[in-house]
Amino acid sequence: MAGKPLVAVTRIIPEAGLSVLRERTEIRLWEEEMPPDPEELGELLTGAAGALTLLTDVIDGAVLDREPQLKVISNFAVGYDNVDVEAATERGVAVCNTPGVLTETTADFAWTLMMAAARRVVESVEYVRAGQWKTWGPTLLLGRDIHGATIGIVGFGRIGKEMARRARGFDMRILAYDTHQDDEGAAEFGVEFRPLDDLLRESDFVTLHVALTPETTHLIGARELGLMKPEAVLVNASRGPVVDTAALVAALRDGEIWAAGLDVTDPEPLPPDHPLITMPNAIVVPHTASATVATRDNMAALAAKNLLAVLDGEMPPEIVNPEVLKRQ
Repeated sequence: MAGKPLVAVTRIIPEAGLSVLRERTEIRLWEEEMPPDPEELGELLTGAAGALTLLTDVIDGAVLDREPQLKVISNFAVGYDNVDVEAATERGVAVCNTPGVLTETTADFAWTLMMAAARRVVESVEYVRAGQWKTWGPTLLLGRDIHGATIGIVGFGRIGKEMARRARGFDMRILAYDTHQDDEGAAEFGVEFRPLDDLLRESDFVTLHVALTPETTHLIGARELGLMKPEAVLVNASRGPVVDTAALVAALRDGEIWAAGLDVTDPEPLPPDHPLITMPNAIVVPHTASATVATRDNMAALAAKNLLAVLDGEMPPEIVNPEVLKRQ
């Protein structure tokens, strides 16, 4: 290939990734805070050999057909539900992602949400800021114990296992549900596998760590929330559509469950007047589970390495559809 290949980067990412790309490629960078709309994304991708994308960038067959020169879509995320992987594979386009480098950080934050919801941390801060703190009281802002409780981990992959590791330190009983039952991992962390309904009935804390697929969309809906304990806490650090938002609002409002901690929502972002934002028993944060300096640097560097490896005709560190490169 004569000269540097052109790559499209659909948002400003940490220099740990951009600097690597600048050395080897010509970058066309989207510098706005908001993601490009479909027309703007099309212009950004025009003539590019590779694209470093975010979850907000929809890459489907129609997009790929307009840019047949594209060789690789490198997603700055573990998930890749924004990319039609089947369409990419049919067209010989490699799809890459960034698993592993954010596992512990995401588990840390999911645990933070769980503890904050259980102990009513946000409510307590707002109580003090509003000038309501007059004295110590025996029944003031009572929360739920985490130590010795039962945690149900839905999705026993990398992050789910890290949640189990943390739960052991709190002497929790650990249940898990996954379509693939990892008996070796269960033995390592002292986990008991359960059907989803049984896990929901038995758990004091339910934490979601599944990929978004047609099968997991609304995995937690009105029926599932109705199975949970009235004192249970739900944590979602996977993808917003895994939970039926309207059903969750109703469950929190009616006391079917006690609280929720949400890193992700559906829609995302939530409109400012959405009931979840004002509910005292819901903690909503703006999809920041992996948001530490070190982790975002590592994600950027890995996304760049993935992209460059494909352009060099090599197998990248992380690829979703390796059969594309094996064919080549």
